[in-house]
Amino acid sequence: MGKDEASDDAPALAVLELLAQESPPSAFEELLHRGRRQPLPPEQLAELERATRLALDIHSSANQRRQREAVMAALVDTVHDMTTPYDPDGLLKVITSRARRLIGFDMAYISLRKPDGGSYIHSSDGDTTALNVGLVVEESRGLGEMAQDKGAPFWTADYLNDDRIPHGKGVDEVVRAEGLHAIMAVPIFQGSHPIGALYGADRVVRHFTPNEISVMRSLADFASVALERAHLLDRTQTEIAELEASGLKARGTIARMAYLNDVRSRLIAQVLDGSDLRDVATTAAEALGATLAVVDAHGRILAATEEGSGFDEALTHRAALETHAARGPVALSETLWATPVSAGMEHLGVVLLRVAQPPGPEAQRFFHFVAQAVALLLVVQRSTAVAAGPIRDEFLEGLLAGPARAPQQLATRARQLGLDPDGPYVVVLARPEGSEHGKAVVWASSYAYRHSGLKTVNSCSIVLLLPGSDASAAAQAVSDELSPLLGRPVTVGAAGPADGLGSVSAVYQEAQRCLDAMIALDGAGSTASMDELGFLGVLLSEDHDVEGFVASVIGPVLDHDAERSAGLVPTIEAYFTSGNSPTRAAAALHVHPNTVVRRLERITELLGAGWQKPGRSVDVQLALRLSRARDVLRRRRAPGPGGQAEASWK
Repeated sequence: MGKDEASDDAPALAVLELLAQESPPSAFEELLHRGRRQPLPPEQLAELERATRLALDIHSSANQRRQREAVMAALVDTVHDMTTPYDPDGLLKVITSRARRLIGFDMAYISLRKPDGGSYIHSSDGDTTALNVGLVVEESRGLGEMAQDKGAPFWTADYLNDDRIPHGKGVDEVVRAEGLHAIMAVPIFQGSHPIGALYGADRVVRHFTPNEISVMRSLADFASVALERAHLLDRTQTEIAELEASGLKARGTIARMAYLNDVRSRLIAQVLDGSDLRDVATTAAEALGATLAVVDAHGRILAATEEGSGFDEALTHRAALETHAARGPVALSETLWATPVSAGMEHLGVVLLRVAQPPGPEAQRFFHFVAQAVALLLVVQRSTAVAAGPIRDEFLEGLLAGPARAPQQLATRARQLGLDPDGPYVVVLARPEGSEHGKAVVWASSYAYRHSGLKTVNSCSIVLLLPGSDASAAAQAVSDELSPLLGRPVTVGAAGPADGLGSVSAVYQEAQRCLDAMIALDGAGSTASMDELGFLGVLLSEDHDVEGFVASVIGPVLDHDAERSAGLVPTIEAYFTSGNSPTRAAAALHVHPNTVVRRLERITELLGAGWQKPGRSVDVQLALRLSRARDVLRRRRAPGPGGQAEASWK
């Protein structure tokens, strides 16, 4: 039986055949038209029409079911995509792309709310201009703002021609530039608060179906959950990174603490082993990566890790005041720190620290420990000096009285006490002007120990034997440290150097005569060495070193005249004879006054400024007289063996 015959005999059966073959709706319409053209009997035509309507309804329902299945499958794929780890920005781009493909929009985009009101377009898919992304949507303008305010979807078939919508200039310009007509917006929530909107748009006038609106709402709900998950994942990753950074920092801190604890042990070992103060300061400075200096209670630097480190006297005094009040580390500036050195209630000094950047809490605690180690070392040194004092004092007293031991015994005993028997030494006598002798004696023990010397006490003075060859510098150093400590003047006299310990007794006698002369000349509270007493030193000295005195006072002038016959010595003599008048000296010398002035300038270059002042002029005149007398005696004395004149100034 053919299809046409089947149509004639059983029209409804033909409709079922088309339905079973999933024919398109046009095939059902064609079958109905053929039945009307034959024509069929009214009963069969009515049956055919009714069967065709039912078949079209069934076909439409099947298409809708297939479409829903496709949409559901697409939604499942979308949800699967959203479960993939994305950062929030990447996830928003995925949502816009899925929304556009799922419903067949020409364009899809997402707006996010701004904290201060309104929103902005974050992501877009299908746009043909660069105007959409980043566009700021004014508050209460456009479909998205309406959807977020009402918490429900809003849509229009023709956006620009829909007067129900509160239009905004910027939004309308983008809609016009993109050629959009139909637009739908559904809100995106986070909890119960809207955070943005999901848009779908077409470039033709279009009425959206309930299914399309429902799908968009589902997408917005999925987006909300996915965004919350993405934000949570992002926060978690940030927190993990912060925890890892904190763990790394904690491990670094623990390692730093372990290192500083090890350095603490080394510092204590150095103190107990009797190390030098500079060694302790160097170890601490290396651990802190900084420059470090130890300053005593009067602002003088006892040890520093770098020469010329910029710790001047004003700074050290300021550090002493501020740390004494704070009783702990204080910042004098961004790169300079100080901490007090104390033993009980006694203030011993300050430790200064110059750093590239401010120290952390652990470094500050270590810095304070360094000050405690320094205090311990100073106390140990002082205690050691006091404990060893009687033996060392006895040895020095023997040296001052004269070497009773044989040279070999003297050298052996000196080496046992850590002294060089053949080295140069100066003797310094310090007489405190007041009643602070006990405090001065304790200080002297520590000072002698620190400078590898010896100390003893006679009836009214402290006697120090110190390694070195500059008696003047040694005397000044003793005065600079002892006078501020006692808070009153100290008279200090010195002599030397002694060539080995065997000649200390003679140098001590000279130092004693120097001190007696200073007292006799009303010089109490001042400082001087035998060399600085000028002609008084020559008179007080046992060997009366006239040659040395003349050379030290006017030697450069004598040498200049010997080389060039410049007449400088006669000019000085004429100058003093004429009462320091260059004009009268020129008349006595029979030269022009300008010549005398030039010679005086040359003399000043050779002897230094101040040779005409009363104190030095006495030495200069005495040296001139001694030199003249020496020349006269040499000319009058008969030559000795070898043709050399012999002279004795003793």
